[in-house]
Amino acid sequence: MLKRILALVKKEFIHLRNDWWLPAFMLFGGVLELMLVGWATSRPINNLPLMVLDHDRSAASRSLVISLENTETFELEAMVGDFQTIEEALERGQITAAIIIPPDFAEEMAASNGSPSLSMILNGAESVPAIAALRATEGVIASLNEKIIIQRLGLSSDEFSGFAPRLRVWFNEALSEALYTTPAEMGLMLEFTTLLFAALAFSREKELGTLEQLLVMPFSSLEIIIGKSIPVIIVAFTDFVLMLSMIHLFFKVPIRGSLPLLFLLAFVYLLVELGKGMVLSVISKTQMQAFLLVMLFGMSDFMFTGYAAPVESMPKALQFFANIVPAHHWLEIIRGILLKGAGMDVLWPHVLALVILGTIIMTFSLSFVRRALD
Repeated sequence: MLKRILALVKKEFIHLRNDWWLPAFMLFGGVLELMLVGWATSRPINNLPLMVLDHDRSAASRSLVISLENTETFELEAMVGDFQTIEEALERGQITAAIIIPPDFAEEMAASNGSPSLSMILNGAESVPAIAALRATEGVIASLNEKIIIQRLGLSSDEFSGFAPRLRVWFNEALSEALYTTPAEMGLMLEFTTLLFAALAFSREKELGTLEQLLVMPFSSLEIIIGKSIPVIIVAFTDFVLMLSMIHLFFKVPIRGSLPLLFLLAFVYLLVELGKGMVLSVISKTQMQAFLLVMLFGMSDFMFTGYAAPVESMPKALQFFANIVPAHHWLEIIRGILLKGAGMDVLWPHVLALVILGTIIMTFSLSFVRRALD
């Protein structure tokens, strides 16, 4: 039996050598995407184009504009003379934010009972940079408001002591978005790689017309499944090691937990996705059909992993559905081991859920694929 399985494995690697683009895409496609995602998210959001309509034209208004520029979140696009220019720039997507300073801004700042006001317009069509612009502006306004209060109380900044909260961030001290996105992206790329490679196992044989030849050979259906699965696991696990090395070395994602535990659980997760991919493979008549099914199932899983939106904020029915998606538990395991240094004492609910779901999926997959081959 072992010799027959090894012969099938050898046949699969001969296929891969002839279709070299497939393993190359599997191994380096995920690494390339991770690199692009990491570079895009490892830098803070800055240099957002800003327009200012200054009706006051005073020292106070100029000081406000300089303070906004000093945050490095904004880059002053232009000082304009009318609102229509701002409106046209927003419609064309040329700016992220605009500040309108009223004519009496300096007077209200200097008055003992004055109430200075500002108008800010954000390009809500691009919500992520708009939120960054809003937070930067709120910080500048809060600092300016503090100075006004100190001045009206007749105190110096050295004499004034207000509420001073102490903030401590655990696990991601710099609040780097790359430390959130790259491990999650790596987990999802492992799912897509395994699903796609497994889904092409039998659909490729059907499209090439070689499946009938394989079935009349002296191999049992179990031997064929194992022989098809081993190359998928080898290539997918190699891809995982490459992606993990890349995010650790280039994007400084820490590995605070047990590396052997991570590899073991990655292997378990590979088996789960392998089972799903094999089912897609036997129901697909062509490789293109298999690819489209992988995209359908993969994107459906993506919505419930907690990557795009926190699972805790979803309705109860969707939370239940998310908990039966293996990729959701896999992403929790990756973040727990890499960022938190968590072990089995913390991760066991997700590991248990992954094992239970994997057992159900693998049992169904093995039965379904053997029945289809027989």
